Amino acid sequence: MKETLLALVTGMIVGLIFSFLKLPLPAPNVLPGIAGIIGIYLGGVLFEYILKFISR
Repeated sequence: MKETLLALVTGMIVGLIFSFLKLPLPAPNVLPGIAGIIGIYLGGVLFEYILKFISR
């Protein structure tokens, strides 16, 4: 939970700095960004599953 809060605070600080400097936010569009995060997570889970399956 601590890492999640730290990531949220860090993201907010970066967003504030970029907005203050009138730069585009360093993030993808909402839906593709969420899909990418879910894909990364599922890829990691799949990798662990494949390792367990192979090591039997």
